Amino acid sequence: MPHAADLSGMTVVVTGGVRGVGLGITTAFRAAGAHVITCARREPDGLPEGVGFERVDVRDADAVADFIGGIADLDVVVNNAGGTPYLPASEGDARRHAKVIELNLIAPLIVSRAANRVLQGRPGGGSIIMIGSVSGHRPSPGTAAYGAAKAGLDNLTASLAVEWAPRVRVNAVTVGMVRTEKSAMHYGDAAGVAAVARTVPLGRLAEPADVGHACVFLASPSAAYISGASLLLHGGGERPAFLDAAAQASTASPTRGQQPSTGDAIADTHTPDREDNA
Repeated sequence: MPHAADLSGMTVVVTGGVRGVGLGITTAFRAAGAHVITCARREPDGLPEGVGFERVDVRDADAVADFIGGIADLDVVVNNAGGTPYLPASEGDARRHAKVIELNLIAPLIVSRAANRVLQGRPGGGSIIMIGSVSGHRPSPGTAAYGAAKAGLDNLTASLAVEWAPRVRVNAVTVGMVRTEKSAMHYGDAAGVAAVARTVPLGRLAEPADVGHACVFLASPSAAYISGASLLLHGGGERPAFLDAAAQASTASPTRGQQPSTGDAIADTHTPDREDNA
C-alpha cells in the first residue's frame, strides 16, 4: 500500500464516487484523512465509513450549484462521473451521442464552475481534478463521442488552470485500462482480461486505487506547483501494433543467400502473439 499524503481537515467532493474508479478515488481520499462527499444519480449500496452522499445529476446546473454551493469548507473537487456505452458513430440518433459529450465534458464544466465560485473565496484556494482517458489521445472507434469529449476535457483543464490561477489549481489524471467490476463487459472472461493486461508494459491493468492515489497526490501540498497538467496513468501506454506485426512476419529465417531487411533486423521475434483490445 503506497504511503498516503495527510489530507486531514480537507473536504473533498468526488462526483460518481460510488463504484469502480470513483469508489477507488473516494476510498483513497478517506485513507488520507479527508472528509469525502460523493454524489450520483442513484443511491449506492454502500460506501466507506464516514463518506457523505448526495443524490445529484451533474448535468443539472441548478442542482450542482445548490450542492456545491452548500459546502462552505470545500477544498477539492474530483470530476469523475462519466462513461459511455459502445456506440459506433454511424448508429443511434444524434441525441444519444450528444448526451455522451454532455456527461463527459459539459458536466465537468458545470461542476468546476460551481466549485470555483466556492474555492476562490477559501483561505488557501483549492484544487479541481478531472478524470480523463487515453481515449482522448488516440482513435476511439465505437466510442467516438466519448473520445472527443475526453480530448476536450484536456483543453478545458489547461484553460481553466490559466483562468482561475493562482487561487485554484486544475489538473487531470489521464487513465488507461482499469480493472473494475465491469471489466468483463469490455475484455471478456478472465482469460480475456489477462490477455489484455499482457499488452500493458507494466503487465497489468490499473486498479481503482491507482487512480485514487494519483488524485490524492494532485490534491496534496506535494503538488502545490502543479497546475494545467495531465498525469498519464496507463502503465506505460499501448505497445505499438507494428512491432508485433513485424515479429509475426519475420518468424521464418531468411533463405540461404538472403539478407534480412532492416525491418526484419529490428523486429522483436521473441514477442508472443498479442490479443488486441479493440
